[in-house]
Amino acid sequence: MSTEQQKAFCVLRFENCESVITVQRDFRQKFKTEPPTAQSIRRWHKTFQETGCLCKGKSSGRPRTSDENVEQIRESFVRSPQKSVRQASRELAIPPTIVWRVLRRRLRLKPYRIQLLQALHNGDMQKRIEFCKFVLEKSEEVEKFFYRIIFSDEATFHLNGKVNRHNVRIWGLENPRVVVEHERNSPKLNVFCAVSRKKVYRPFFFDGNTITGTSYLQMIKDWLFPLLQDDGDDFILQQDGAPPHWSLEVREFLNDQLPQKWIGRCSANDATFCPWPPRSPDLTICDFFLWGYIKSIVYVPPLPKDLDELKSRITDAINLVTVDMLQQVYEEFEYRLDVCRASKGGHIEHL
Repeated sequence: MSTEQQKAFCVLRFENCESVITVQRDFRQKFKTEPPTAQSIRRWHKTFQETGCLCKGKSSGRPRTSDENVEQIRESFVRSPQKSVRQASRELAIPPTIVWRVLRRRLRLKPYRIQLLQALHNGDMQKRIEFCKFVLEKSEEVEKFFYRIIFSDEATFHLNGKVNRHNVRIWGLENPRVVVEHERNSPKLNVFCAVSRKKVYRPFFFDGNTITGTSYLQMIKDWLFPLLQDDGDDFILQQDGAPPHWSLEVREFLNDQLPQKWIGRCSANDATFCPWPPRSPDLTICDFFLWGYIKSIVYVPPLPKDLDELKSRITDAINLVTVDMLQQVYEEFEYRLDVCRASKGGHIEHL
């Protein structure tokens, strides 16, 4: 596209010589680039003669959508905010492009994705309150208490991703924080990670498609504990209530090796530091930070071609987590405990 300076040059030269060929030759010598077409040169000259300006004229633009149609669209999505643009277009007999434009530009609405939350059962909220109060009180008694907790968890990474980001939208002025789960049958990896205040321990990749109590215990004995003990023994290991963690042999091992120094699902006879509240992924660093951060890096197109490349991407993403990031995440954990306590144990996934 020619600049205003180049257009002015063409107009002035054509006014003097009245030869398009001469204008194009002089243009090539001056600007060291291919000249505009003869048609463009004559059009610019004519425009300048008629208007005295080389500015592009303002087009009439699209006709403005009537206020009546805008109100119909607004009422349609107030009644049913989960309907699609095409569905609204069919109902109102208004082209979908106009419906979309009205939603975004006139009504200032945005399409929000929905999200899945674990439903809290009877008694869960009280357990969440008790956990938050206990840990917050410990933090007041012991300086830098939170830094002693090492969070751990497993996640599944599918080769071709597991979330269809274009599956569902909900229109509104604010994000309603609704969630949905979308599963795909594809090759996958089950990955274990542990997070401390100073680092994310390198990932462990389980063999097979499922994690059992036996395979989980073997990983703890042969892989996790040597890594943790290399950094000292003043730590408290957290794990959630997943079935492999609830295995009797796993709890017996933790009771023997970490008496009063592990957090998890437990029975009255287990020697835990404190019980982990059920259905509380919003309180563990792995769930509210680590896995989302890693997947946002791993699943950048083009997607991994095989499981080896997927493993490499996961490892590289974990290595990008810095000490400063972990500092902020641990502060977020403390904040979430306080909010959960103040909200009487309710979900805080919207934070």
